[in-house]
Amino acid sequence: MIRVRYLASFDGSFAALDTASRSKIRRALRRLLDYFAGGGKPLGMGLRKWREPYWEIRAGLDLRVVFALEKDLASFILVGSHDEIRRCLDRR
Repeated sequence: MIRVRYLASFDGSFAALDTASRSKIRRALRRLLDYFAGGGKPLGMGLRKWREPYWEIRAGLDLRVVFALEKDLASFILVGSHDEIRRCLDRR
């Protein structure tokens, strides 16, 4: 079983979204957590490894979530566009 942690940076970026975008993020996170629990990888999730330990998933055309995956812990870091995610990872 994977443990989940939401960082303050994730909470802030999530809170700044409109209602429809927050719904897309919630759906994408549910699909990802179902996948971690042993479900098949859903089509269109866009799970992509950036570099150890950072990954991203898509929640729409220009809406992504970056997270760190370390052993049994997924730490959700940021919601943003592809460019925002890239800038975040360039700083880490």
